[in-house]
Amino acid sequence: MAVTPPVQRIWWKEPIERVELVWTALAFLWGLAMFSTMIVWHVVGKQNLANEAYRISPQTFIARADAFAEKYKVREEANTGVPVVRPPAGADIYLLGRLWEWWPVLELEKGRTYRLHLSSIDWQHGFSLLPVNINIQVHPGYEHVITITPDQLGQFGIVCNEYCGIGHHQMTGKIYVVEPKPQ
Repeated sequence: MAVTPPVQRIWWKEPIERVELVWTALAFLWGLAMFSTMIVWHVVGKQNLANEAYRISPQTFIARADAFAEKYKVREEANTGVPVVRPPAGADIYLLGRLWEWWPVLELEKGRTYRLHLSSIDWQHGFSLLPVNINIQVHPGYEHVITITPDQLGQFGIVCNEYCGIGHHQMTGKIYVVEPKPQ
């Protein structure tokens, strides 16, 4: 029972107060402004990647990632034994997320363009490339394809930013960006 019950029992037939209309209009306009800002930042600010996604079985993606690593392996990381692969410019490169690693380590050439294929074989993982601020949710059964062109030399860390279990804090990977080979 209300302290001041409406005159009519049907609440939606009650007149709307002017202050309530003003706040509703302001909230609606603010929502439109935020929506427009997201579109502008996507197109002009390049804040979100426009990527492709395809259905793929985890076994198929594992086979592709294994073949890729075997073909372009140049060495192994000293402390982990994870293969470091250096594909040619313009190649399709594969990065596999699984409990609790990003595999393999990539060595890319500065200024060259690659098509990065990402997938998970077990749980949802988050691909976060630091300090570049590229963030993608990686789902099992989906292959995400992103076109990337590294423009800075150095070592870049990959972390999982979607909680994936007890070893989540250890789920890391690396991308090395090196000077291009003379052609």
